[in-house]
Amino acid sequence: MEKIKIEHHTLSGGFWIAAWLFTIGYLSLPFWKGVFAIALWPYYLGVSLAGF
Repeated sequence: MEKIKIEHHTLSGGFWIAAWLFTIGYLSLPFWKGVFAIALWPYYLGVSLAGF
């Protein structure tokens, strides 16, 4: 009988959620852009920081 190993990657998931929330707050994104930022938060940060 084989043992099944289950791994939890809560640290990487927590980092992703924290980065998403930071992006929404830092850039003051409206609701729908905040929804799109769920998957594209690095893009929004890059566009914002490119102007510096």
